[in-house]
Amino acid sequence: MADTQDVLLDVTPGGAAVITLNRPDKHNAFNADVVARLSDICETLRASADEARIVFIRGAGKSFSAGADLEWMQAAADWTHEDNVNDALGLARMLHRLYDLPQTTVALVQGAAMGGGAGLMAACDVAVAVKDAKIRFSEVRLGLTPATISPFVVRAIGPRWARALFATGESFDGAFAEKIGLAQYTVDKVEDLDDMMEHLGKLAFHAAPGAVADAKRLVDDIVEKEIDDGLMRDTAHRIADRRVSDEGREGLASFLEKRKPRWAE
Repeated sequence: MADTQDVLLDVTPGGAAVITLNRPDKHNAFNADVVARLSDICETLRASADEARIVFIRGAGKSFSAGADLEWMQAAADWTHEDNVNDALGLARMLHRLYDLPQTTVALVQGAAMGGGAGLMAACDVAVAVKDAKIRFSEVRLGLTPATISPFVVRAIGPRWARALFATGESFDGAFAEKIGLAQYTVDKVEDLDDMMEHLGKLAFHAAPGAVADAKRLVDDIVEKEIDDGLMRDTAHRIADRRVSDEGREGLASFLEKRKPRWAE
């Protein structure tokens, strides 16, 4: 697959997609071109779910992403309100496209993950952070709010921690990110991120692609719903659909026949 200088995309023959934010001199800060490229890549990966089974996002150089590029923010101060709305929608839609991908998505975080960079972590299914990573929802320090990233962050860490960290703009490390749920895993050093890629890749390739997409959708559809007869019927229909699906039949057959299912071969 093609790439650009600021955002690289590589899909291995085995089916792992790696998106690399490639502005190391800017600590991989976002600008409009980076956001547009990431959005396009998400659409490409959605259409290539058979070829790409897991999606990793990482940053080149010392940082994951420092958030918004300063020159981009400076320019936005002179735009009209409508121009600013359209610009912010670009970021919001990119994050939603990432969040809504059918594949398992993984953020690999080292160095700085500020503002939108922390939002990128939250929009992924899994985040792995180096313990000494520096993370901050820094918008209030600039007189702004983390509005476009907030739906993903609040889902990841809950409203209590979101209110505290959004309001204070306090910096925290990867170990604290794991404590509050922004990261599910931490590693001691940057080199260990490669080991986690291998581990999570193995898990992804043992999972049926359609089941992964449905499992992700299941969480969104049932979260905070009352456990009543309607919800129980809905979940019963979902598992019944899976049982009679091609993947469900193949999974059961492979288990009984003591062989790998076709998606794990």
